[in-house]
Amino acid sequence: MAERPVARRRIAKYFLAPQNGRMVEPPSGYETLLQTNQRAECSESRLVLSAVGIHSQAVYREGCWWLYVQQQDMARAAAELEAFHLENPVEAEPTAAASPVLEGATVGILIYAAVLTLVAVYAAHRTYGLEWLSAGQMQTGLVLDGQFWRIVTALTLHLDAGHIGSNLVFGAVFGFLAGRALGGGVAWLVIVLAGALGNGMNAMVQPATHTSIGASTAVFAALGLLVAHALRNRGPVRETLLKRWSPLIGGVVLLAMTGVGGERTDVMAHMTGFVAGLLMGWLASCLPMAWLTNVVVQRVAGVATIALVVVAWIVALAIAG
Repeated sequence: MAERPVARRRIAKYFLAPQNGRMVEPPSGYETLLQTNQRAECSESRLVLSAVGIHSQAVYREGCWWLYVQQQDMARAAAELEAFHLENPVEAEPTAAASPVLEGATVGILIYAAVLTLVAVYAAHRTYGLEWLSAGQMQTGLVLDGQFWRIVTALTLHLDAGHIGSNLVFGAVFGFLAGRALGGGVAWLVIVLAGALGNGMNAMVQPATHTSIGASTAVFAALGLLVAHALRNRGPVRETLLKRWSPLIGGVVLLAMTGVGGERTDVMAHMTGFVAGLLMGWLASCLPMAWLTNVVVQRVAGVATIALVVVAWIVALAIAG
């Protein structure tokens, strides 16, 4: 069994240099043995001294606890406390290991912005003489009939400048953070897959005539990914229940604040995107760090992400044509 780490107390404290430059004069005939801002430490030390027959006084002044002993007992009292703390070391609190910051986050959001902008321009100009909106939108009936590419192409379509603008901003923020956590290539592959899964889940609960477009499903999938990554990498830290689940609470609050407003908002798509992001993000957080730090893995994941979107659009346009 591995030994648990211990934190050695600073025994030199008992011989004593004042903390924060403050020094409170002890009563006549006494010397200062201990100064601490922890009442429990002062009480514990006083109890140790009492057990070996050494009289002490404790006072609270200047924001600290002060423990005094008589001058003739000073050397013995310091020795007793030092021996006690050497025999009873304080267990070091386990800390969560800091997650490394990975590369590719900036490149990822630049490609994300380029793809959304390019599709918006092509759709507006009816490139190749085709109606990109009808060819790529997520329509429940068509998706359930087997046109699964629509759950991907719909992530790149938008109604107007305001729609694409908001998704660019929030997508860039969440995507950048996800890229720092998982690496640009892996993060965006997970985001696109989770966004597509969110659209698929949305199609399963909506009527056959329901249509949906926009990157917001992927944006909230990115938020879910971040929440899952934060939960998965909390480490063996002793925390309260509220603190342990604070990433999920924060994610739900953000979803409620930004994902349920607006007349044309597809709330269900935002919710399913968030849930899909939680699921995919949890799986992605289990990937070995050796993979995430591997440049080849990140590049292959990035290329696969772009290829997924391109192939989905090729199929969509071919069917529409």
